Amino acid sequence: MTVTVEASDPQTSSTGSEKTSRNDQPWTPSSWTSKPIKQDVIYEDREAVDRALTKLAKLPPLVTPTENAINSKIKLLLQMSLVLIWGANKPVVRIARMAGQFAKPRSSPFETINGQSIPSFRGDNVNGFDPSERKPDPSRLVSAYFHSAATLNHVRAQLSSGIADLHNPLDWDLGHVESAEIKAKYSHIVQSITESLGFMKTVGADTAGQLQTVDLYTSHEGLLLEYEQSLTRLYRHPQNHLSNQASHDHDTKEQEKNNNKKEEEEEEGWYNTSAHFLWIGDRTRHLDGAHVEYFRGLQNPIGIKVGPSMSSEELISLLNIVNPSHEIGKITLITRYGYEKVKGLLPGHIKAVQSSNHIVVWQCDPMHGYVYPPPTLNLSRGKRLYVDNEEGIQQPPPQV
Repeated sequence: MTVTVEASDPQTSSTGSEKTSRNDQPWTPSSWTSKPIKQDVIYEDREAVDRALTKLAKLPPLVTPTENAINSKIKLLLQMSLVLIWGANKPVVRIARMAGQFAKPRSSPFETINGQSIPSFRGDNVNGFDPSERKPDPSRLVSAYFHSAATLNHVRAQLSSGIADLHNPLDWDLGHVESAEIKAKYSHIVQSITESLGFMKTVGADTAGQLQTVDLYTSHEGLLLEYEQSLTRLYRHPQNHLSNQASHDHDTKEQEKNNNKKEEEEEEGWYNTSAHFLWIGDRTRHLDGAHVEYFRGLQNPIGIKVGPSMSSEELISLLNIVNPSHEIGKITLITRYGYEKVKGLLPGHIKAVQSSNHIVVWQCDPMHGYVYPPPTLNLSRGKRLYVDNEEGIQQPPPQV
């Protein structure tokens, strides 16, 4: 730590007794306001200042000596991915729903509060939760960008500082887990990994940088198209893009010429840069709608929420629109049927997708939408609903 000492001003320096007296007073982040201040900025609109400071207080810290909410989410993702990797012996892609999920779909554009009809709360990049801030404010779109940037910068700093180091998995606190049995199982996994890493170090194999960090991607629902359009940019495709991996070993000279011309035209593509992975929501997946039109031009991997109201025919039509080239793995289908309908609907959707020759990623969303009043749902029933949904998802897929 570097300490900078400045020469004291004899006109403003305090005596030792004054310093002792001041140090006896309780300190708060705002206690400075009780003292004379120099070089102050005078704002004409004090209410606007208060609003700005309230927003600033909600931003992620630029540096932090301890835990915060973002760190907790990162550690939870690391824990879950570690368990999945250990149990399934498969690589895991970590996608965080953070740094961009500020817009919220609503069933109605208006709601009634105290007998007055006001716009519904649509998320922090549209309007405020307080009834006095419900008027849509376009400046919030810019604020959302900087909120996202601050969050991403903090995540990058934490990852580069070793928060994901596989040598220290016990640092990923399990305070959110109440079950002693689950904690014991996780500790057993960690112990086994620690012993394996110890062996690798002993034989000189523990030199790979991937043990110290991970790739963490961000995602959100692509809801506000004005915001998403503004952050959609034309970029050269990365080296691992499908168009850069095509094989033309058996092409004729004419075919080779045509392919080279086509590849030159396809060196670039439109990428949404507000997140790595966006999805189309259940309320905006209309085949002739604006959201599907926007998504069909993106090079990003994208998700589609698939619920009980979607027919197999509509699902295949949607896949054909957003992925006409049948790029493998570009589309993730996020199923959210509910425990009562998953067994009846999921097999039909799987069969339809298999018949269409689209190769997609299937992702279950078992915790979404189980909203019951407290007297209706207790903890044991909540667990049963989750298990019922998981069992329905894990049924063997139908044969085509």
